[in-house]
Amino acid sequence: MRKVELTEQALMILEKRYLKKDEKGNVIETPEEMFERVAETIAKVDLIYNPKADLEAIKNTFYDMMVSLEFLPNSPTLMNAGRPLGQLSACFVIPIEDSLVSIFDGLKYAALIHQSGGGTGFSFSKLRPKGDIVKTTGGIASGPVSFMKVYDAATDTIKQGGVRRGANMGILRIDHPDIEEFITCKDQEGVLSNFNISVAITDSFMEAVLKDEDFPLINPRNKEVVRKVKARDLFDLIVKQAWKNGEPGVVFIDEINRKNPTPEVGEIESTNPCGEQPLLPFESCNLGSINLGKMLKRVGEKYEIDWDKLKITVHNAVHFLDNVIDANFYPLKPIEEMTKANRKIGLGVMGFYDLLVRLEVPYNTKEARDIAENIMSFIQREASEASQKLAEERGVFPNWDKSIYKDMGLKLRNATLTTIAPTGSISIIANCSSGIEPIFALAFKRKISLGEWNEVYPLFKEALIKEDIYSEDLIEKIVQEGTIQHMDEIPERLKRLFVTALDIDPEDHVLMQAAFQKYVDNAVSKTVNLRESATLEDIRRVYLMAYDLKLKGITVYRDKSRASQVLSVEKEKKEEGKEEREPHKLIPRPRPIITKGATIKIKTGCGNLYVTINEDEFGICEVFSTLGKAGGCAASQTEAISRLISLALRSGVDVRAIVKQLKGIRCPNPARTEDGDFILSCSDAIGKAIEKYLDIKEGKNNTINNFVVKNKDNIEKDESYSGMPCPECGSPLQVAEGCLTCRVCGYSKCY
Repeated sequence: MRKVELTEQALMILEKRYLKKDEKGNVIETPEEMFERVAETIAKVDLIYNPKADLEAIKNTFYDMMVSLEFLPNSPTLMNAGRPLGQLSACFVIPIEDSLVSIFDGLKYAALIHQSGGGTGFSFSKLRPKGDIVKTTGGIASGPVSFMKVYDAATDTIKQGGVRRGANMGILRIDHPDIEEFITCKDQEGVLSNFNISVAITDSFMEAVLKDEDFPLINPRNKEVVRKVKARDLFDLIVKQAWKNGEPGVVFIDEINRKNPTPEVGEIESTNPCGEQPLLPFESCNLGSINLGKMLKRVGEKYEIDWDKLKITVHNAVHFLDNVIDANFYPLKPIEEMTKANRKIGLGVMGFYDLLVRLEVPYNTKEARDIAENIMSFIQREASEASQKLAEERGVFPNWDKSIYKDMGLKLRNATLTTIAPTGSISIIANCSSGIEPIFALAFKRKISLGEWNEVYPLFKEALIKEDIYSEDLIEKIVQEGTIQHMDEIPERLKRLFVTALDIDPEDHVLMQAAFQKYVDNAVSKTVNLRESATLEDIRRVYLMAYDLKLKGITVYRDKSRASQVLSVEKEKKEEGKEEREPHKLIPRPRPIITKGATIKIKTGCGNLYVTINEDEFGICEVFSTLGKAGGCAASQTEAISRLISLALRSGVDVRAIVKQLKGIRCPNPARTEDGDFILSCSDAIGKAIEKYLDIKEGKNNTINNFVVKNKDNIEKDESYSGMPCPECGSPLQVAEGCLTCRVCGYSKCY
């Protein structure tokens, strides 16, 4: 049996999430045994179509391309193939109609899918708007956003098969009357944290934007125009929110349906959580990615693309993914029926940046985009040939006669073949760059319990050694600078080649996505990473470019637009022209004998937390916090936090500054209060309790019977919070491909 070469990091992720464990949580499977388990399960499908198939040869083919890390399927397939759960699909779309039965059926279906390891997408566009009448009860509708919060709360309670976390996509059409509420619904940190949200943009809206016209908002219940808005004002609101925190994204829904391969079967309304897979209601898709860094051959001193190897890999991958459809255990009968009727697969790539580096082609060049088009057109063409061959052997997909391919005379086994999907965890396993993204940092500081060290992108380290300029001091400087573009020590040739996500202009990000989209059946998952200095106009230009280039969707993220930066490569700066001085030492005032205050009870992921806030004649002077369960690490931590807060308060530190530091800190066990507020951690709870006390004191709220944080216009909000350090290992998270991803331990979730 061929052995797999894994990094220590890849092995850690496999042991944590992918390999079999016994009842005590001990790993009882090697990586090779995992790949063998998957290969054998998927290969067995061939016997359905050919009882005389050479099962051992097919199994070995599948095993070899996985163990060589040349191709990997989506995580659910690696985790569940050949195991009792048996759910192998990554993404699903569930329909939601305008009735309470449909809404809560959808919630039930989502729970089952999340439990089985999948992610779900929903369009809430058919729900009547807030304030509309409900004839059956005579009541008033609460609107789509209110039901999204119900779905979000349910997702919090479900652990996907014990190894993956629930993820959702929420989509609302631009012409829905509640569109402004939807666009701003994630303005407050912690709201809808299990959702990515995207606005479904129509051609008519974009035409109204370009012509500066009014745009009608239409009640989906009766198709009546509720009101008209300035299209540019609505567009600017999307731009503003994306500038502030990266959401909402946009999907160009008319372009998606123009490329719908089965229009007679139904209209596409939503995508999967990261936006790369538009799907019909009750449809699922199986994804897999080819590692382009492995599709090279050495010719003298240079590398070239190995087209023969890529062709073989594409054909084997299409065969593998088509088999997954039949090997799959579907969580719902309607999903099985729709998936098998269209047999969509999504073959994509990872390691594209690695390939460009080996070819010595900078990412932000026309030459790189030409390479992207050549590779993806080749993959698309060969995937089509592989699907035609399977159709000859096994038959076309059942809905073929309702597809665009019938008129073309093109007999395919699969309604779609290609997708550029996020490859967060599997790219770490394969030790390659993620998807078609540039790398985020050439060097960064990795911190774990055993210590910290500087992590360097391997191909960059290799180049520095070849130039004879590698040193720990140089790497430390790169970690601090965050870029090599202004460093005299680095040769210009390397500066041009090793550009990172934030070195690249927004237009070049969009052009690269368009280069791939041209030859992709489904859509492309990619994030346009913007510098902190990016303006509203920069984001507006990105959206207009994306529409003009006929992308199916676009996601942007402005660096440091949220407080806890996602994969922070921070440079410490001193104010120019100011001398360094020893800070003034503060001596805390004595604690008075008698104080007055209040105690607030808050539900946290660690249990009920009781926060007591006391004052003296100068203001708040101390904070005590006690968990309902005495003892343990959490209790000691909250006590320590409270002691330090009290010390800071009596030393004259502004209480609002303390609140700002505490709010937004996350732990792995967030919780909701009875009133629906989202508590991210005990630290977050203490900060919000202090803020609540201050609001009551200042007359902003007259009750403290329940702990509720209102998103009022007159309450200062921390608009810079961007996510979190990884809740599992503490390492910084990266925004890419519509996800928050930890490149250390493989943790991933929506942002």
